[in-house]
Amino acid sequence: MFITFEGIEGSGKSSHAEKLAKRLESIGYHVVITSEPGGTKIGKRIREILLAPESKGMDVKCELLLYLADRVQHQKDAIVPALNAGEIVICDRYFDASVAYQAKARGLGKFAEELIYQFAEPVPNLTILFDCLVETGIKRAKKRIAQKNEQAQARFEAEGADFHRRVRAAYLALAKSHPDRIKVVNTEQHEAKVGEAVWEIVSKYIRDRRCRRLQP
Repeated sequence: MFITFEGIEGSGKSSHAEKLAKRLESIGYHVVITSEPGGTKIGKRIREILLAPESKGMDVKCELLLYLADRVQHQKDAIVPALNAGEIVICDRYFDASVAYQAKARGLGKFAEELIYQFAEPVPNLTILFDCLVETGIKRAKKRIAQKNEQAQARFEAEGADFHRRVRAAYLALAKSHPDRIKVVNTEQHEAKVGEAVWEIVSKYIRDRRCRRLQP
């Protein structure tokens, strides 16, 4: 089972990925948590380039190609081996992020979308879209950066509100186009309610598909 978490900056997806993994493990599933960019040794080096404030001014096509390079290595080294071993993979961002950020918000359009979908295997069984107001997300992201001194994470958070509105609109359009795969969770509500909403989506999928638990 392959689950991806998506959302604008500050939507809360990363913390809920860890909570979902622990909950699945508590009932006997083997879970691998990973993320993009940076889910492999090579990916970590690509991530440093992509997210560094010093990379401001990077050509948008260069940005897209770096994300795709990270994804190809990530699929080969992390995602596919774990799925082949029968584990549940939870990934923080995947190809929907490239569509929302580079193809839509950055304006690369159909050329970028076609390229992104060439590297979209495996396709997630479920994508949980964490949705909140752009103002809420920016406030949360800035607070996190200040608390953790995540200067290397600051490039996308430094974008203007209009950029993040385009990202959010692109994500919601994707959810409308792929309702069977992409499920939207409102993260303006209390954190506990967000967690329960995520669990309801995932547990229903498991029940419907009778996902097998691996034996220790």
